[in-house]
Amino acid sequence: MSPASPVWLRVRVLRVLWALLAVLLGPWRLWAVIYDFHECTWHVVLNKFQRVGENLESDQFVHQEPVDTVRGVFNMLVDSPIDRRERYLGFPYYLKINYSCHGQHSEDLVRSGHLTGLKPLVLVTFQAPVNFYRWKIEQLQIQMEAAPFRSKEPCMATEVCVMSWYTPMPIKNGSVVMRVDVSSNGLGPIIPSKRFHVNINGFLKMGADNRIQFTVGDELFDIKPRYFVNVSSRPLWYNVDQSPVLILGGIPNEKALLMTSTNFREFSLVELSIDSCWVGSFYCPQADFSATIYDAISTESTLFIRQNQLIYYYTGTYATLYDSSHSSGKWVRVLASECIKKLCPVYFSSNGSDHVIALTTGKHEGYLHFGTITDGLVSFELLPRNQTEMTILYTVPLFIPDARGLEFLMILGTESYTNTPMIPKGLSFNLYNNLLFIWGNFLLQSYNAENFIYLADFPKESSIKYMVNSFRGDVAIVTETEEIWYLLEGTYHLYRIFPSHGWDIHVSLQVMKQSSLYASKETMVTLFYEENKLYQLVYLTHGKQDQLVKRLVPMEKLLMYEQHKQIHTVRDGHRTLSFSNLCPFEVMRLGNLPNPQAYTRQERYLARPPMVLNPSGFHSENSLAVYQGLVYYLLRLHSKYHKPYADPVHDPTWRWWKNKKQDEDYYFYLASNWLSAGGVHIDMGSYEKIYDLKSHFGLPERIFLDKGGEYHFSIFLTTRGYSFEMGSAFKVQSKVSVGVVLADPSCTESLIKQKVLVKRNSVLFLITLRDKSLCYDQGISGHHLMKTSMMVKVRSKIGREREDGNLMVPVFIGCPPGKRLAFDITYTLKYMRQQNKHYFDCMRVDPEMPCFLYRDMFYPFFLIQDLVTGDSGSFKGSYVLKVVGGGPSLDSIVDYNEEEIYRYNSPLDKTGSRIWTTKTSETTHDMAFYIMSYKRSGIEWLCLENSPCYDMTPQGIIAPEFFFKVLVSNRGVDNSTYCNYQLIFLLHIHGLPLSAKRALFIVIVSASVLVGMVILYILFCLLWPYAVNACNHLRWRINNIIASESYYTYATSSRAFSISSQSSFGSKTERVRGRELVEQSEQKCLSSKPEYT
Repeated sequence: MSPASPVWLRVRVLRVLWALLAVLLGPWRLWAVIYDFHECTWHVVLNKFQRVGENLESDQFVHQEPVDTVRGVFNMLVDSPIDRRERYLGFPYYLKINYSCHGQHSEDLVRSGHLTGLKPLVLVTFQAPVNFYRWKIEQLQIQMEAAPFRSKEPCMATEVCVMSWYTPMPIKNGSVVMRVDVSSNGLGPIIPSKRFHVNINGFLKMGADNRIQFTVGDELFDIKPRYFVNVSSRPLWYNVDQSPVLILGGIPNEKALLMTSTNFREFSLVELSIDSCWVGSFYCPQADFSATIYDAISTESTLFIRQNQLIYYYTGTYATLYDSSHSSGKWVRVLASECIKKLCPVYFSSNGSDHVIALTTGKHEGYLHFGTITDGLVSFELLPRNQTEMTILYTVPLFIPDARGLEFLMILGTESYTNTPMIPKGLSFNLYNNLLFIWGNFLLQSYNAENFIYLADFPKESSIKYMVNSFRGDVAIVTETEEIWYLLEGTYHLYRIFPSHGWDIHVSLQVMKQSSLYASKETMVTLFYEENKLYQLVYLTHGKQDQLVKRLVPMEKLLMYEQHKQIHTVRDGHRTLSFSNLCPFEVMRLGNLPNPQAYTRQERYLARPPMVLNPSGFHSENSLAVYQGLVYYLLRLHSKYHKPYADPVHDPTWRWWKNKKQDEDYYFYLASNWLSAGGVHIDMGSYEKIYDLKSHFGLPERIFLDKGGEYHFSIFLTTRGYSFEMGSAFKVQSKVSVGVVLADPSCTESLIKQKVLVKRNSVLFLITLRDKSLCYDQGISGHHLMKTSMMVKVRSKIGREREDGNLMVPVFIGCPPGKRLAFDITYTLKYMRQQNKHYFDCMRVDPEMPCFLYRDMFYPFFLIQDLVTGDSGSFKGSYVLKVVGGGPSLDSIVDYNEEEIYRYNSPLDKTGSRIWTTKTSETTHDMAFYIMSYKRSGIEWLCLENSPCYDMTPQGIIAPEFFFKVLVSNRGVDNSTYCNYQLIFLLHIHGLPLSAKRALFIVIVSASVLVGMVILYILFCLLWPYAVNACNHLRWRINNIIASESYYTYATSSRAFSISSQSSFGSKTERVRGRELVEQSEQKCLSSKPEYT
């Protein structure tokens, strides 16, 4: 090896210096990235189809149906993968996307982002509908890539001045709540992802002047300070995750509401058009009357308000949910004869309906009216129906217990009490963890509605006005004095958030940053949770620039600021800063997470914009219209895929491109040479369904478990300092532990395995959540799921033993959405060809519904298809097959009643009505129906005398055929799943035999016709010569008659002519000669007569 030269030494020194410089500048660059990351934000507005490219404000989501605006564009796309015979429609709106950064011009940023390759990725999530009887329950998403588009405004530049990105805003039947998540593609500036709520507002209409108007009243554009200043806050009530429009009342002496369809990103103040009939009576005394809307509740389709003792509701116009006739033309007053003192929400729907509760006073004190809203139709029922339906769950103590310095106290009846009376004001119940709160000037909680715990951290001098539950483990409390308290469910410690030392620190930091969301004078209007984050609606007073804003309450920061009250210590007589880290671990990671789609049941499609043949990469109105039509057709294929006959390929997009895939290279050749029609190229691989989403290092939003289902994950904790101790049997134990709290331990169980990694100063916890297969019967996919939850708690023994955090995940037990049973027509035909050695289809072949021959054994096979993960496999469980309808043609199919279904399918039938039979002997418990399975599927058609397919009349010369409506269900006979798979499909059977009577009748008639035809033939052959002679004789007689008539006519004419000639010119000799000539002619005619022997 040669020694190093000075040049190489100099290079090494330079490399070391560069490395040191990178290390020194690294934190500054990281700080700059983080700073930019938090200062930039996305902006999304809604634009009409006709207003794309205009620099205007956002449009309102009024139109709800697809529009026929793209057909002309698609007709131009010759030599493209699409089928122009199909119907392509568009959506009425686009999403216009921009972004901005603090202190920089937005237009310049968008241009620079486009030039550096930035493309916004848009994920639209459709919320499942309430009425699962009318609509299919599914968790559907579509991911799109935004297309750059130049503004239509005049510009001096040759390429672009102002630009934006656009994507279609899709609409789906059954969904009125949509979430739009915007993220970056990883190029250009770093912009954090942001979520927007883009919901359909069914309480708007187009006015006569083509301006949007509210149907519930008139919009007020002058928001006066007296509406909010010095006015107490009020709760925001709505159906969680289902209400597209939120309303908030409580404006003093005004019959007005705050309305929003974007979760208060935008809002309007609307004066309601109600009659305001304030009537008191002896059973409903009213001390005073006011125009104030005291209670306001919004559901998926209907708004409810209470003004004094009166209840009104208004049903919106939602064409994607129900018929327009269900909508209200005006506010409808209900329970007019009742005195209503309170209107209460029911946060979750049940049995396909929304609900509200109206509490009465006066003559029906103690009763309640339970309201049900189904497809916009409202009904109320007085409960309880009788006294026997009522049971006492718990008796609230008369006085507040004396906790004697404890954080909480179990109410057993033996504790001592203070002199402060308990004044209950309300109840709050979390459906996921069964946690019940009774609140007033106290706070009681219970997991079983029997044993209650008193939380002593809440002062008895305060009184709770309302509680706000995130239903994810967090609870916010607002008192009568507008204090805000926070409680983590599963713990017993309450934190006062406002006013507090942590709040003062947070506000001071925001004022230093010159935030526009804070002011010296402000009034809280309401407090609510959105996506597990707490938000305030606050009225800020800035002199003449008052405004109503929505702002985040950073709960984690506030708690951290509150815990760091003492930030300095005294050492050697000097005050020094001290920042203690109260978290017992440095790193917490979730690992071994399975792919989320199998548990969240989230279906996702991918749709990229078509490629434009433009050097600048900007799209045109035509290319955006093509994008609209492609997204519409993709969703249409998704909705059409739920058919009983399974496709050969388990994918909704297979039918779209199955006949065009072979020409993919040709279309790419056209695009590469700028020859594609319309200036766009459609890539068939850009429109597909995604089945392999990966986990983003976090627990899923929800978990669905089928019977015996399991969910596995791990938690990796790196502790701070020395956090191990020697336990029993000389085993090393960690001072940090993890526990799992189950809301329903009788239905689910959890297993935790701990691995101590001493060398890495870490602990690994392997956690398994499992269903016990005990608490749920079979149900239809997505219907009547049992709601429960799992809460992961981290507990530390370092210092003072405490709980340091919770992770709560809702769990749904039952048949998960997105699973279905399908008729495996491909394998059925293949297997029948093997077993029967032949296959005969109908004369008129239908590829969507092949025929089966009556005399062949029928072997049906079925598939279990997972629409979320793409899995598809043979159904090998047990099932019951029934013929529930039928007819000789598709137009004449009728449904059978229960008695007919029993007679046509039961082996116990004695009336001769059975349609089919099988060789299997296994039946249901009552022996009413056969139990079929994958290995026992052979069916023999009977069509007995009293069955509907017996003695069918042939149509023409084709053998009789019949369409059977078949129901297949595994309910009650298959214990391997919670899913009640139900499949109804049509079965086309041809070649049905005739009955004996009809067959004999046809034989007799056929034989009679045949014999008669033979006899006629023989007679014909015998009589034919006579018939010919007779015909000839008849012809001769006719000719003779004609000739005689001609002769006499000629003779008479000649004789007259002769006489006339003789008298004038001739002589007697000439007349004699003429007579002789005539006689000679007669003799010749007579001699020509034929002679017969």
